[in-house]
Amino acid sequence: MSHALDASGAGSDTPNLDFAGTTPYEDYVQADVLTHLQHLRSDDPGEMVFLVTTQVMELWFTVIVHEWETAARALREDDIPVAMDALKRSLRELEALNASWRPLAQLTPGQFNSYRSALGEGSGFQSAMYRRMEFLLGDKSASMLVPHRGAPRVHGELEKALQEPGLYDETLRLLARRGLPVPRRVLDRDLATRYEPSPEVEAVWTALYAEPAGEHSDLHRLGEVLTDVAELVWRWRNDHLVATRRAMGAKTGTGGSAGVAWLEKRATKNVFPELWTARSHV
Repeated sequence: MSHALDASGAGSDTPNLDFAGTTPYEDYVQADVLTHLQHLRSDDPGEMVFLVTTQVMELWFTVIVHEWETAARALREDDIPVAMDALKRSLRELEALNASWRPLAQLTPGQFNSYRSALGEGSGFQSAMYRRMEFLLGDKSASMLVPHRGAPRVHGELEKALQEPGLYDETLRLLARRGLPVPRRVLDRDLATRYEPSPEVEAVWTALYAEPAGEHSDLHRLGEVLTDVAELVWRWRNDHLVATRRAMGAKTGTGGSAGVAWLEKRATKNVFPELWTARSHV
């Protein structure tokens, strides 16, 4: 958005500076709200970048959830072009999200410790919007709703997301509607549980990848975009792991998590697993 545009959108050397109330820019962006959400809990000057970077991450989580929900809805309606557009936008957004680690990646233990106590029991795994991202990726667990019992709206949104099909569920349902042999036990699985790999689903992707220009070339392209998403999620998890290892080593994480050990375990898990394992059979 250019700051040199007048209210009509046309270029002007004398932009309108006189508004009856707040500026149209402020009304739309709510910049005054955003830039006054930083309530520091320590005297350390480094806390500001930690807090703002974390808040920026939450905003990226929000837009990525929006994109993936848009894609899931489009897949449900057999509208692959709309789903592809949303997924491709999310790739750029994931890249920006991953870049958010850069201001934090060089933190030394001493620098992090100077304001770590301000977090108290706060931890990133308590992020409700990040949890919605994970649910859309198929990593579901009812226990992850427990931290949000004190926030009814947030808890309700997470509970709804827990019960709904994720991105991969909608993809596999689309494959089945297109006549591909996705097993019924996968299609009818308990959506409130973590997705588990299936050899039959692996075989479906193997066949699709063996003939990329065949009858289902659009599904092959969809698989590649989902693989791009999965790769960037893997990079996010690894960047988180490296930043945490630099800042605090192997100490217990904030909020009582296992810290680096927990992040290492997360980093080994593939999103949309059969899209990766099928490649060994093509």
